[in-house]
Amino acid sequence: MDFSWLKEQDELYTRVISQVQDRLHMQPEQFWTRAQWLLCGDMRLLGLSIPERYGGSGFNALTTARSIEAFGYASEDMGIVFSVAAHLFACAMPIAGYGDEALKSRFLPGLCNGTLIGANAITEEGAGSDIFALQTCAIREGDAYIVDGCKSYVSNGPVADCFVVYATTNPAHGYLGITALVVEKDTPGVIIGEPFHKMSLKSTPACRITFQCCRVPIANRIGNEGQGSLIFKHSMQWERSCLFAAYIGQMERQLERTLSYARQRRQFGKALGKHQAIAHRLAEMKLRLEASRLLLYRACWRFDQGQDALLDIALSKLAVSEAAILGGLDAMHIHGSLGINSEYGIGTMLCDALPSTIFSGTSEMQHDIIASELGL
Repeated sequence: MDFSWLKEQDELYTRVISQVQDRLHMQPEQFWTRAQWLLCGDMRLLGLSIPERYGGSGFNALTTARSIEAFGYASEDMGIVFSVAAHLFACAMPIAGYGDEALKSRFLPGLCNGTLIGANAITEEGAGSDIFALQTCAIREGDAYIVDGCKSYVSNGPVADCFVVYATTNPAHGYLGITALVVEKDTPGVIIGEPFHKMSLKSTPACRITFQCCRVPIANRIGNEGQGSLIFKHSMQWERSCLFAAYIGQMERQLERTLSYARQRRQFGKALGKHQAIAHRLAEMKLRLEASRLLLYRACWRFDQGQDALLDIALSKLAVSEAAILGGLDAMHIHGSLGINSEYGIGTMLCDALPSTIFSGTSEMQHDIIASELGL
């Protein structure tokens, strides 16, 4: 088993860190701007896994995850990293994987270069983790679908140009009766709600989206009617494996910062890190980081090999998200009062880690997947 990176992958990792640190300067507590989004497109972060013929880089999951890890390490703001990953994995990848040639040619170049912002609209307030208990419906009428319903917690929703919407087209078929459509923001009947006020990932705009008798052309359908659940599950494999690499990058930065503080801060005549209680916390942070990193790399590798990676991806997602929270708690404890001072960013990293056990499938759902894969 080869644990080394190719020269090109190492160069890509270094380049992403350098570009993000030099060019992408975020304003605390503010949503990212269109100019910053276009910068992400210019740095080729928006189309990492999209085929080159549509303006992407054509990377496999492992290389994509390594790039997202570098992004998470370099950016002090996890919100824009999350927005980019949600745009790529939950909006662009379903189109790239299942859209016809006309749909790909129409949307993917703009999604890759940043002239378009994408969002995924599947979550409904009455469904929660039961994501396929959808009330949003799409009724076939001639050469279009009439879409009615309401989606909640649509990341990038307030500023998105297009939405990948999952709606029920045949309720009698259950999850096999769900269809995916691209709905453009200017479609009559699309009502974009006010941005939510969130305690974490604050620069990521999110809102409710309501669809009232929206007429969506059949040409905007992704894949075949009834393929929505398959398309969503495939996009979640990309998201759960690659998006969470951002938290690997954040944990790396967090550990470096906490180690530096523990070496410099003195208590009772010696460096803070020389106290066993603190040293053991740092050792646990390192252990969780490396264990979750290896699980994530393995999940991406198996996904790239075309193997059944469902178990590996669930293990990875669970390990990374839980490690990010525990690492944040340890870092805050070690920094003491500085940990709750927003100027130092330690508390922000913990806050940004908290929703990682909820989005892309809760920790409870990952435990269910793991148990099922074990034959339980």
